[in-house]
This record gives sequence, C-alpha cells and structure tokens, in this order.
Amino acid sequence: MRIKQIWDELENDKSLNKGLLIRRFSGSVLPDVFVALQQPEKMYCIAISISQSIEINIAAFSNLQEISVDVLDGNLHPNKNTLVFKLVNVLHKDIFAVLCEDLVTSISSEQDEKSLVRTLLNRFEKWKSLFTKFALQGLTPEEQRGLFGELFFLRKYLANQSKVAEVINAWVGTSKEVRDFQYNSWALEVKTTIGNNHQKVHISSERQLDNSHLSNLFLYHISLEKAQESGETLNDIINSINLILNIDLTCKNRFKAKLYEAGYFEQQESLYNGIGYHIRKDNFYLVENEFPRIQESEIKSGVGDVKYSIILSQCQDYLQTEEQVFQKIIS
Repeated sequence: MRIKQIWDELENDKSLNKGLLIRRFSGSVLPDVFVALQQPEKMYCIAISISQSIEINIAAFSNLQEISVDVLDGNLHPNKNTLVFKLVNVLHKDIFAVLCEDLVTSISSEQDEKSLVRTLLNRFEKWKSLFTKFALQGLTPEEQRGLFGELFFLRKYLANQSKVAEVINAWVGTSKEVRDFQYNSWALEVKTTIGNNHQKVHISSERQLDNSHLSNLFLYHISLEKAQESGETLNDIINSINLILNIDLTCKNRFKAKLYEAGYFEQQESLYNGIGYHIRKDNFYLVENEFPRIQESEIKSGVGDVKYSIILSQCQDYLQTEEQVFQKIIS
C-alpha cells in the first residue's frame, strides 16, 4: 500500500526532528493530499490542504481516543489551512492505512472544496464507528454468518466476472445499503439461515425486495450447517478471495477496507478459527411479478419499519440457475 510505504520512508528521513514531515501522496489526485509523520511522537498522519475561506467544523471529533483531528493554519501554504488526521494508537497502523487509502479514493476527483470537506468528514464518521468496532470482541455469530454468506456470493461472482473492480464495487452490503449487491440496473440480496428453520428468511424493510427501477432483482438463499473444527471458516473464505485479488492490488485494498467496514479485522482472526460452515444448499430466486413480498408502493401512509418473513417453499416458481443469474448481471 502506497501510504504505508510513504510512512516507512518518512520514518527513515532524519531531516526533521520536530514538526510535521510531509510527502505529496500522488500527482494523479486532484486535491492537495499529503502523507505525513509528526515528529518526535512518530504519529502517522494524512493531511489535506484546503482554502482558508472554507469552513471546517471538527467539533464532533474533539473527544476521540484513537485518532486526533486538527486544522493547522497556513502550515503548508500561506492562504490555506491543513486538515490533519493523526493516528494516536500505533497498534492500529494497518487499519488506519487502509482507511486513509479509502478516504483518498473518495475525494480523488473532487474539484469543489466545499464538497471535498463534506465528503472527508462524512467518511471520517465511518472511521469512528470502525475503530469502535475494533475495540469490541469481534463479530457476533449472526454477523459472522451474514458476512460469510455475502462473501460466498462474492467469490462466485469473481469466478464468473473478469472485471474485478466491478465485482468489488458491486458489494455494498458493508455500507448498509438496502441490498447486499447492486451494480447498474441489477441488485441481489443474500440471506443465510442456520439451524432447523432453513426455509424461512427475514426481510428487513419494504424496499429490500422492491424491484422498482431495477431490471433484475435476485434473492440468494444459503442454508448453512455450523461445525466445530470442520468446514470452511470465515478466515478461509477471506483468504481464498484475497488469493483471487492478488491480480489487482487496488481491488485487494478496497476489499480489505470493506471487510473493516463490516467489522472484520485480521488482528482478530483467531476469534473465527474454530467455527466452520458447510453449505447444505443454496438457491437463487428472481424477484418479479407475484413473488411473495411487500413493496414500498403497497405501504399505506403512516406505516413504517416494515419487517416480514418469506417461506421459501412458496417461491419455487421463481428459482434460477447460477448460470441464468450471471447471464443477466454480467455486462
């Protein structure tokens, strides 16, 4: 990763004993983005230069423990302020580097500084929640199963689609979107079940299976059996996807950032070694016509937070083969 490489280079630079040692991130990024190291504390930083006429409100980030946020007046340019994100806890260097890469990507083509600041601060809100997740003791069993299911489809998608970036960008479940995968005019929702009730899936909102404005909407159901010291673990499936993504390191880093968004950190992978999963069966359903569901247009005014269950045995008429699904979604 470029940011970690620059930090390593700055640590070996003995030209400055005190202050902010900086290096331009890349000339291909439109905003003035710098990778920095604060000496003598050796705090890893990322800095963005912004015109002094643009208001930067960082009051909401004043009490953070893992990262500090500062606005420096005229530090890099006489007529510009510098927004600096500093990592306080060095143990989180790897996570911070991935999130910095993600942040730079999100603003790489921004030309309007007001929009740039808004994007930066919105992305940092995610950083806050990610570091909170890291302080917890890993994913819950339900979260582990849900992530395993999404990754199981992601791996199938990678096997059928040569455009790796398209596959990674289509995975939006970690960003709390309505559905787990969406790209162009298709979407797919993954549901995993475990235990005795393998034929019922829970739908979390009236929009989840609403195919308005979509050419194709799929429900993908995976029935799992959990096993101790057997089957494929969450770590196993992530490692297998990383091997596929070795052909594109940018996409591999993007995948890592999405795992962090989901609450999976490799520093906690020992938590997931013991539990594996066997696939009992998996089925694709095309959501259309009279598929049993509730759509947003059917909800009466004043009704909200709609949640319901679907009995999959009543959906046999909508079954699709894997080949049919990928024929429809691959451009």
